[in-house]
Amino acid sequence: MLTSAAFLLLSSFVLSAIAGHPSHNNLRARHARQAHRRDKSFTLTDKYVGKDFLDEGKWGYFTGSDPTHGSVNFVSQSDAVKKGLAFVRPDNVAVLAVDNTTDLSPGQNRNTIRITSTKSYNGGLFIADFGAMPHGCSVWPAWWSVGPNWPSAGEIDVIEGVNEGTVNQYTLHTGEGCNLARNPPASSTGSLAFTSKVLGTTCASSGGDNSGCAFLDSDTRSFGHGFNEQGGGVYAHLWDNTGIKAWHFARGEIPADITAGAPNPDSWPTPQAFWAASGCDIAQHFHDHNLVIDTTLCGDFAGGAYPQSGCPGTCAQAVADKTNFDFARWQINSISVYN
Repeated sequence: MLTSAAFLLLSSFVLSAIAGHPSHNNLRARHARQAHRRDKSFTLTDKYVGKDFLDEGKWGYFTGSDPTHGSVNFVSQSDAVKKGLAFVRPDNVAVLAVDNTTDLSPGQNRNTIRITSTKSYNGGLFIADFGAMPHGCSVWPAWWSVGPNWPSAGEIDVIEGVNEGTVNQYTLHTGEGCNLARNPPASSTGSLAFTSKVLGTTCASSGGDNSGCAFLDSDTRSFGHGFNEQGGGVYAHLWDNTGIKAWHFARGEIPADITAGAPNPDSWPTPQAFWAASGCDIAQHFHDHNLVIDTTLCGDFAGGAYPQSGCPGTCAQAVADKTNFDFARWQINSISVYN
């Protein structure tokens, strides 16, 4: 992710893929696939749990250099398992960790993990239950999705933050012509559309400005240590032809319908983030997304924010200190996709 000077807290993940612009017919088809499911029940289409996150038929392990310039070595599935960075606990919780056992010198890269779903999506309701997320000085975790030919097929950042940050950031990145509508109609009652602070309204991202259109949560249980202290929680986002909405539920506040496997977003509280279709043609700007979970270190976002983070020394020194990564691990209970 690259950041602009005007939005140090904003970021993007650059993923190179095969280029191609959708045809008009394809756009109409995507509109149909992304039809709003109001007054209809959602059907579970995919559920990832336990060993699914070690299965390269379902999740590929990225091993290239970090597009966001992090001080990391992304390791293969076999190396991740061998080194104890990817494993499944007896309670069927999948763990994806940053190496916290190796002594390094400042400037050396540390081993970590980035996984991408082999299946792509064109909308739906995504419910991710995390028992814990990474945090610490130099640490930059994210749960997101991205389409081909970045940024023309869009990117949805659902969880993102850096260092010892306490609140979550939600961001979209797109090609030209997509904007955040600050005051979209939330419902027939005229209630609030979202609860988080708007950081930026221009979703278009490029090499010169990758800030995107973003929200900053105010709940200190939404990211890092505060999230983990609650036993984690659920992040849900709904992507349909009305826009993209994102919710965070602390462990003790997860709606009963989610727990029951029959989610009903219409009954949930106001989302933390809402990018309404009134400001962006959703089908045009978002399609063929793969899901991504990763933890990088320093790089464009965590490195850029490090001097103001309250962490000691430099970001490179933090990467070298293995004790900074005792809490730099994802604990994944499940990821469910509904349509």
